[in-house]
Formats: sequence, C-alpha cells, structure tokens
Amino acid sequence: MSPAARGRAARCGLIALPVAFLTVFFAYPVTAIVSRGLREDGAWRPGRVAEVLSDPGIGQVVWFTVWQAAASTLLTLFLALPGAWALARLDFPGRRVLRAVVTVPFVLPTVVAGSAFLALVGRGGLLDDLFGVRLDGTVWAILLAHVFFNYAVVVRTVGGMWEQVDPRQEEAARVLGAGRFTAWWRITLPALAPSVAAAALMVFLFTFTSFGAVLILGGPRLATLEVEIYRQTAQLLDLPTAAVLSIVQFAAVAVMLWVHARTVRRREAGLRLTGAVDPARPPRGVGQWLLLGWVLLVIGALLLLPPAVLVERSLSVPGGGWGLDHYRALFLDGGGTFPVAPMEAVGNSLRYAAVATVIAVVVGGLAAAALTRRAGRLVRGFDALLMLPLGTSAVTVGFGFLIALDAPPLDLRSSWMLVPIAQALVGVPFVVRVMLPVLRAVDDRLRQAAAVLGASPWRVWREVDLPLVRRALVLAAGFAFAVSMGEFGATVFIARPDAPTLPVAVARLLGRAGELTYGQAMALSTILMVVCATVLLALERIRPLRSGAF
Repeated sequence: MSPAARGRAARCGLIALPVAFLTVFFAYPVTAIVSRGLREDGAWRPGRVAEVLSDPGIGQVVWFTVWQAAASTLLTLFLALPGAWALARLDFPGRRVLRAVVTVPFVLPTVVAGSAFLALVGRGGLLDDLFGVRLDGTVWAILLAHVFFNYAVVVRTVGGMWEQVDPRQEEAARVLGAGRFTAWWRITLPALAPSVAAAALMVFLFTFTSFGAVLILGGPRLATLEVEIYRQTAQLLDLPTAAVLSIVQFAAVAVMLWVHARTVRRREAGLRLTGAVDPARPPRGVGQWLLLGWVLLVIGALLLLPPAVLVERSLSVPGGGWGLDHYRALFLDGGGTFPVAPMEAVGNSLRYAAVATVIAVVVGGLAAAALTRRAGRLVRGFDALLMLPLGTSAVTVGFGFLIALDAPPLDLRSSWMLVPIAQALVGVPFVVRVMLPVLRAVDDRLRQAAAVLGASPWRVWREVDLPLVRRALVLAAGFAFAVSMGEFGATVFIARPDAPTLPVAVARLLGRAGELTYGQAMALSTILMVVCATVLLALERIRPLRSGAF
C-alpha cells in the first residue's frame, strides 16, 4: 500500500469512531425530538415555526435571552479587562495563585454558581441578613452570576494576548512624543482588538445558552431560551414549541461559532507577529496601585465571596453557630426528595464522570489526531461537527435520549451508561481544543520518518505523538472530568431518581421548601465545588493553563 493510501486509511480510521459516536448519540436524538415536534400525521408542519415565534410570550423569552447576554458580556468586559491587564502586566506577590483562583469559577457547575449566589443574594442570604436586600428573581443576580463564570474567559484570552504585546513599542511611541492614552490607542489596542472580540464572543455564547444559574436565580418570570426549552419539554410537554426554540438557539449559536472561529484565526495571526516577552513589572505610581486594588476588590467580591458564603451556609446550623449537621444529614434518607441518601450522589457523580472522561478522551483524542492531517474540506467540516454539541440545547439532547434511545438495539433508557454518554458529549469539544494545538505542533517529519522505516500508523502514534502530548492528554482528561461532574442540562432528564448526580441532587433539594433541604443543597454544592476546584488546581501543577485553553 502506498504512503498516500495508508494516510487516507489512517484518516478514515481516526474519524470513524468520533463520527459514529456523534451520529448515534447526538445527531440521532436531536433529529428525533425536532422531527417529532415539527411533524404531525407523518407530514411536516413548517408553519409551526411562524406560529411559535409569533407568540408574544416566546418573543419576550428570545428578547430577554439576547439582551441579558449582551448586558452580561458588557459587564464582564468592564470588570474583567482591568484584571486581564493587572495579571498580565503587574508583578506582585500571589500573582500566580490569583491566576489560578480566577479560573476556578469557569469550571464550576452552573448549579454551584446558582447556589452560591442564592446564598449571597437570595432570601435568608448574606445581603438579606445584613441589609435586607434580595436580588433573587431579578436580572441583576443573573448578570452577577454570569460575571462570576466568565471573568476567567476575559482574563485568560485578553491577558494572554497582553503578555505577548511588547511594552517597548508603546514606550517608544511615548518617547517620540505620544501621550499615554494616544500610545495605548494606536499601539496596544489594535493588537488586543482580536482577542477582546474573541473573548466577547465566547462570553456572549456562554450567557446566551445559560441554564442552571438562570433556572435557580431567575425565578418563574425570567427565562432564557434554554430554560424555556426545559419548561416546554419537562413541565408542559409541548414538543412543537420546544423543537422550534431548539432550532432558533442552534442557528444563533452556529452563527456565533462561525464568527468566533474567524476571530480566533485573526488573533492567532496577530500572535505570530509579536515577540514573546515577559512584560510584568511591579506597580508604579498611585494610578497602578489603585487599579490593582480595584481588581483585587472585584475578585474578592464577585469571585471569592459567593463561594465563601456558600461554605458558610453549608456549615450554619439552626439557632446560630456552625457545625456539620447539614453534611451529616446527607447520609440520611432523602426525605421524599430521593429514594436514597443524598450523599450517594457524590459517588454516582465520580463514577459517571470517570467513565465519561474515558469516553471523551478516546473520542476527542482520535478526532484531534484526525484534524492534524491535511484533508481539505472534509477535515474542516469534521472540525465544525465536533463543536455542534456546544451549540445545541443540552435539554434537547437529554430529552432526545429518552425519545430516540427507546428501542433495540439502542434501548438505553434504563442503562446507567446513558448519563456518562451525555456528559462525554460536552467533554469531547474540550478534549479536542486542548489536544489539537499540541498535536499540530509536533514536527510532521518525525511521523514521516517513522512511516518510512515501516512503522504502522498506530505505532507512529504510540512512539512519536504520545510521548510529546502526554501532558496535554492529562490536561484534557482533567477538563473533561470537571465538565462531566457539572453537566446538568441533559443529565436532569436521564439521571434515575435512585442514582442522581450532584448537580441534579442540588437542583432537586433547592426545589423543596425547608431549612434542612436548603442546608443539604448548600453542603452538596460545597462538595461539588471542592472536587472541581481540586481538579483544576492539580492541572495547574501539571502545566500552566494558557489562554485559549477553553
């Protein structure tokens, strides 16, 4: 067999498993639920799209989804850009630790963030106790929670670019007579513009598809498209409306992903034009010290205070004081919420996430290896296919599992494997994005030399690629594990009552009245937060996270 034929065979072999996985467990369930919603008596009803979108209530949901995402993006940029500058350009004690701390919220499950802000701004929360102020059920709670999540996106994306911009260029402009603002406007801002745009698009995408935080903090009046899809499917069983909303969300997110891909290519081109320097210097002057103080205040108030309040609420006991009463209650029966003790959700989540990580690493690793090989439009189309799960409603995927996977040979509704498969769908894009840059950096001449010497494609991967990408593989597995632990949108439909995951258990406990169930929800959220944060900090020790790792 010629080298070209062997290369084509290797590409087909690498692509086969990821394509089969996405076809069976993503495309098929989503198509099934959308077609069931838009078909009646065997005939398509495209007119339902106009019927649904003409509903004033649905129009308000679409409008709220768009404007809250835009407001969240602007607020996040306003608060996080100074942090990106400070962590990129200022050298101060604890800088490395602070970079890790601001990244922790990004990998926390949305349910944990919702619980943390509920403990801070909800009824009986810290602000309610101290000042009689409640923000739950208002858009402000949602906006603040979105800043909590996405602060790290701006810091990592824009801050990583800021570190690549040589400060001597701006200093030279000032020596030639330009003012501080003029030098920044004409030298630094053009270099940062692609990364700012990329960060803004990512934040808008994440907040546009927000689910867990909005479900917990928004109340019945405030709903994004994702929350409305959940309400239409789980509560009203209105599949036509849910199908139309899923199509609208998918189309909007597809456009955002396309724009984001073009923006990222511009950013990568800009990075190649700048020198790699370490621009960090100790703060100089009152202005820089004040800005650093403002950054630390924002990080403390928006990123550290909510988790701290969450821990405090999990330890508070009736009548005042602190103790482990709520944690001990997790080992008791579910009190009507679950048929098992809530603490069993911890073991369930760990097992599910471990299996999901293995699936995501295998599927995503093969996909990343295939994407490193030149195959024109086929590979570009495959790359877009891998990102589709991030642009589709997780609620639609979960409900689609129940509808589509209900007959042999795919009757999996009663199988425990359904949960890790759904979690792996979200983990695969993260694995691909972490491993792909490293695999592309491997000198292809090493692979060619091994092939000329007679090594099979599998041996080339084992002997050449794997030793060079081992750390990236571990990093990808860690991200997949953390993402799997926190997956909620699809899991809420398919997790069995006797085997709930941590996010599902937290949501169900928060949905029941009573001080004990509230305390148990805070305790489970704390456990989930600690597990995810521990995974991230361990990854920081393996290899510093770079901008664009998201």
